[in-house]
Amino acid sequence: MMRSLYSGVSGLRNHQTRMDVIGNNIANVNTVGFKKDRVNFQDVFYQMLVAPAPPPEAGTQSGVNGQFVGIGVGVGSTDTLHTQGAVMYTGAPTDAMISGDGYFILTDTDGNTYYTRSGVFGIDTEGRLINKANGLYVAGVNDNQIVLGNIEDIASFSIDRNGAVSVTDLNETTTTVDNIKLAKFANPEGLQKVGETMFKETVTSGQPLTLGEGGVPGYDGLGTLVPGSLEMSNVDLAQEFTDMITTQRGFQANARIITVSDEMLQEVVNLKR
Repeated sequence: MMRSLYSGVSGLRNHQTRMDVIGNNIANVNTVGFKKDRVNFQDVFYQMLVAPAPPPEAGTQSGVNGQFVGIGVGVGSTDTLHTQGAVMYTGAPTDAMISGDGYFILTDTDGNTYYTRSGVFGIDTEGRLINKANGLYVAGVNDNQIVLGNIEDIASFSIDRNGAVSVTDLNETTTTVDNIKLAKFANPEGLQKVGETMFKETVTSGQPLTLGEGGVPGYDGLGTLVPGSLEMSNVDLAQEFTDMITTQRGFQANARIITVSDEMLQEVVNLKR
């Protein structure tokens, strides 16, 4: 069989993967804290037809270059781009956005830890600061849950740019109850997406860096918080539609490779007539 058939099939399969990633990016164009993905292709294998050869006699003629034929394309990597998303002002006191590096830390009752850029927070019935989407607890600087107190006694609530969580009671007494902690990674592209705009650490991301101020926003290279605002998706629709067009054309071109290769094989079959 012709090598071009297999090259064309690999092109179709991997362009479909790229289109899947583009479709997911566009679907999450308005998802708070979403980070877009990108597919990178690479050539996968070469068959050597003629090996490189040295000159038969030194100084009389040059050597012979090798001859190689490629056998297709593969996905080299799917990268998550952790660039800053656009700011959406909400005015809600429980909303917070990270301006700069860092991730909010969320924990569950089983001791699992997740990281997110989505700051859509709320207060549960026990007065704890939680992620509204899934009820996970927002971690404070001591890796503990942030407890505001009895919700019936809370008159107002606020978060400042350094993550300090303050509560004003019915007697108009304001108390700082805790401080939101941020995490930072040496290789954030290595974080694993687990859904609900959350990430988990992996062997390639490494563990969160040990910081001198204990993860307080605004220190040790961490970003500051923007209260009453949310970070929107970093998906650029113009770029995604451009990538969609080039992916579609690449898919069509690889499909054409298969069609033309089939026509050439048909000509070979017709030689017996």
